[in-house]
Amino acid sequence: MTTYKTIRGTHIVSVTSDPPSPVNGQMWYNSTTRTIKGFTSNPVGSWATGGSMNTARAMLKGAGTQTAAIVFGGGQPPDGARTGKTEQYNGSSFSEVNDMSTTRQQHAGTVGSYTSALAFGGENPGATYIANNESWNGSSWTEVADLNAARYVHAGAGTDNTSALAFTGGGDPGAADIANNESWNGSAWTEVGDVNTKRGNPGGAGASNTAALLFGGYSEDETAQQAKTESWNGSTWTEVNDMNTARSSIGSAGLTYTAALSFGGQEPTVTGKTESWNGTSWSEIADLSTSRQNLAGAGSTSLGLAAGGRNPGTSRLTSTEEFTGAGLDIGAWTTGVAVNVARSQGGGAGTREAALFFAGYGPSDGSTLNEVFKYSTVRLE
Repeated sequence: MTTYKTIRGTHIVSVTSDPPSPVNGQMWYNSTTRTIKGFTSNPVGSWATGGSMNTARAMLKGAGTQTAAIVFGGGQPPDGARTGKTEQYNGSSFSEVNDMSTTRQQHAGTVGSYTSALAFGGENPGATYIANNESWNGSSWTEVADLNAARYVHAGAGTDNTSALAFTGGGDPGAADIANNESWNGSAWTEVGDVNTKRGNPGGAGASNTAALLFGGYSEDETAQQAKTESWNGSTWTEVNDMNTARSSIGSAGLTYTAALSFGGQEPTVTGKTESWNGTSWSEIADLSTSRQNLAGAGSTSLGLAAGGRNPGTSRLTSTEEFTGAGLDIGAWTTGVAVNVARSQGGGAGTREAALFFAGYGPSDGSTLNEVFKYSTVRLE
């Protein structure tokens, strides 16, 4: 007799072996391996149009997730005037919020949160490379301790304004690119280990100053793009497998050094190429709909955001694209910690990936309940 498992409203047939020819969107429970599986005909993910920024710009940075992000700084049309403009994204539209104190482009920032971020270094309106550092608290920017070395076209990692890493990039005009890195502890920068290969305009990913990924960029003499990738463990950089396509001025997303996206950039022509890092190697996946370079990135390998940048015609863009990774989303409810006081008219909070449902009316006798249920999305790759 056929049995079913109900998950997120979808009935999933229970079988003893995987179906030989599944169709797109099909899910099943393998009772032999005790795993829920699914099939998708979209193994490389896809990009879709997101909301447009209010200000067109390139050489900007972004932080947060696909549905809760900020973009900040950059160069505006028509001549690339530096800006401190900051905009918040709610998954459908952008809203202008408080500007940075120092206008800049080609800077770096933390990647993980739209309510707690850093913007560090970059190039100011006088084309001077700066060490200035600003901290974002969700509503305004505050100037905090400067980098030890002024730099631009560098990369950054970190999830908030208390733990960050600034790595490589260009130093003072006419000087050699910078190999060293700086670690931020919430109040000061400390110089730490050098990268193996100096570079400008690379991509970066990672959630803290102890675990980061550096990839791509252009060579120190600015004559060629690079594919080199390096992994940071908190004390040393290790060269790992290269990207498939060498490029610079790329967008990046990823909250861990074991799972990242690189998208867009220059190779040397402007491209929409996207690659996914699984901790060991890069795989080519779905290209951006619009080729762009000097763009901002946010989010993860499952749900990414590409914002702004310049297209092949050198126009600065307001458009964004949202990435949905390969695989299928299913979800499951599990019992959480009970509330202290039973009550009626239950409520809920959270996102489609992680939510709570709590309390509510009880059975037909009208009694109230104190259970809490947690909902979490499982991604089938």
